Amino acid sequence: MRHVPDERSDDRSVRLVRAAQRGDTLAMAELMDLLAPYVGRVCSAIALDQGADAAQEALVAVFRSLRTLKDPVALRGWVRAIAVREAVRVAHRAARTVPADLSALPARGDPQLAADIRDVLDRLSPEHRAVLMLRDVEGLDERTAAALLGVRTGTVKSRLHRARDTFRKAWTS
Repeated sequence: MRHVPDERSDDRSVRLVRAAQRGDTLAMAELMDLLAPYVGRVCSAIALDQGADAAQEALVAVFRSLRTLKDPVALRGWVRAIAVREAVRVAHRAARTVPADLSALPARGDPQLAADIRDVLDRLSPEHRAVLMLRDVEGLDERTAAALLGVRTGTVKSRLHRARDTFRKAWTS
């Protein structure tokens, strides 16, 4: 089942954003606590083992840039864009962009299914993990995913096709 978060922030987070933008450090701390689990999920899906580092860098970027957020209602989408960007950047920095040989993956019936899925994801490039996460987990359309990733819609479509194809082949081998 897909988890599609509400794009519009609730009243509490809007109040926290406005207070934090005015310099209220307690509101900023509460806002970071509120955002940390979501940022962690986004970053972990893309940066894998470096997900915690990516999440930390994303939260720092949110903290530093919060005053530039013009519409507090758009908080979640704005934070997602930062988290995706940081996760891809951290994954690249960790030299995870070279796809591995997928032929050695365990069969579909293996009892370690979660580990198997993680292994397949580990073998995808950060860009492919990002597009899979945005489309198949977050449920975003191609245009929105393209805007978040800073690429054309056609690029998202081709990356999604390649990522799904690679994932599928790993399970059938």
